[in-house]
Amino acid sequence: MATLYRSTRDASAHSISSSQAVLQGISPDGGLFVPVDFPKLDLDLSQLPSLSYQGLAYKILQPFFSDFTEDELRSCINSAYGSNFTSEEITPVSYHAGNIYLELFHGPTIAFKDVALQLLPYLLITSAKKNNSNLKNVILTATSGDTGKAAMAGFADVENTQIIVFYPKYGVSPIQEKQMLTQTGKNVYVVGITGNFDNAQTNVKQIFNNSTLTDELLKSGYQFSSANSINIGRLLPQIVYYFYAYGRLLADNKIKLGDNVNFSVPTGNFGDILAGFFAKKLGLPINKLLCASNENNVLTEFFKTGTYNKKRDFKVTNSPSMDILVSSNLERLLFYATNGNAALVAEWMNQLEKEGEYTVDPDTLKFLQTHFYASSASQTDTKNEIKQVFTESNYAIDPHTAVASFVTREYKESTADSCPTVTVSTASPYKFPQTVLAALGVDNATGDLDDVQKLVDLIKLPLPKTVANLFEAKQLHDTVIEPDEMENYVKELLI
Repeated sequence: MATLYRSTRDASAHSISSSQAVLQGISPDGGLFVPVDFPKLDLDLSQLPSLSYQGLAYKILQPFFSDFTEDELRSCINSAYGSNFTSEEITPVSYHAGNIYLELFHGPTIAFKDVALQLLPYLLITSAKKNNSNLKNVILTATSGDTGKAAMAGFADVENTQIIVFYPKYGVSPIQEKQMLTQTGKNVYVVGITGNFDNAQTNVKQIFNNSTLTDELLKSGYQFSSANSINIGRLLPQIVYYFYAYGRLLADNKIKLGDNVNFSVPTGNFGDILAGFFAKKLGLPINKLLCASNENNVLTEFFKTGTYNKKRDFKVTNSPSMDILVSSNLERLLFYATNGNAALVAEWMNQLEKEGEYTVDPDTLKFLQTHFYASSASQTDTKNEIKQVFTESNYAIDPHTAVASFVTREYKESTADSCPTVTVSTASPYKFPQTVLAALGVDNATGDLDDVQKLVDLIKLPLPKTVANLFEAKQLHDTVIEPDEMENYVKELLI
């Protein structure tokens, strides 16, 4: 049975195929694409321990991409997940001092975004061919640090594709910035903005929804798409590693078939944890999804009170990829929490844009609290968690993982829940050496490449190739603009 997609804001429920949804990225009405009917998996959980990551990915993604042939989808998956990952497992599970970590940082840019963004270019190219599109794809993306590099690594020099990445100039780590500014590729454009991530994301959405600009681009032979998790083709591949983690727990005799587990997820734009919710809808035995925020704790407040209020100071923290006040993928969750009430979702999103806040009804809040637990970690909590984990187990974690690890610890201490809790580890500590070193007692850390070598000496973890290459890489991009100049930049580049 074909799986079709509709907008979260379209009450008429107009539907399109998966390949069309991947190409468009975002709906013309500003909504996000979701399946019209959630598919059923041809998968028994007892199979999980014996499946390779690639084999599992096919079983999970095939019903979502039902207009792809088996050969097309398998080719995409096998091309995405291979020697470009340093672990044959792609997303291995590790155990340290009684804690469980799902490691998502073994890809080419050592962050969890690689898992989806190594696959998305192949999905996009295949989608274009399936729809007989001769247009060049313009991948327009806002990043809080990791998506940008991972997207560029995936799309660099891909035929008929241009990729433009906007990032907050003063809101990413030095290593994240150097990774982006040294990215090669004739089709790659990296632009710093003087605002924050929310400014970048809001303006990217406005550019997408500018019908006049879209028409001008079509005349010039271009069409917009996105590498952010607002693109359904970027979101769906993230479901796979939740099932894979469950399979590893079964294989390692940490759980029995059918046992419930929890996942604690460092959360900013809400895509990663939403993929966990999708996994639960597909039948994975998840008890609670722990939404772990930093000091930009708008989500923590929302899950506790039902009011989403972005009218607060934006904080630049030591977990910068989570420095977000407008979590775009929450819109998809609200769609399911309201039984597909697109008109109500559109009303709330309109209130958020115009008034800066909205409040959900009691039934919706009850639904959210049934599936999610939310809490946050301060910057001090984050540093202390890095130190405590390393002291207990000689295992180094990055600050985003530390936020989730802190919330895992808090949840276990404050509830009677005995389910195993998996902490989702979203980046290598080498991506944020300054914060990790400071947490481990090194006072003169500056965030530059010297810190990387200091961290190697301290934690004794092999240096990833992607970071080692930065010592010799040349800066190739230096553009910095004001947020309100983003649309003109795109016009001047493409038209």
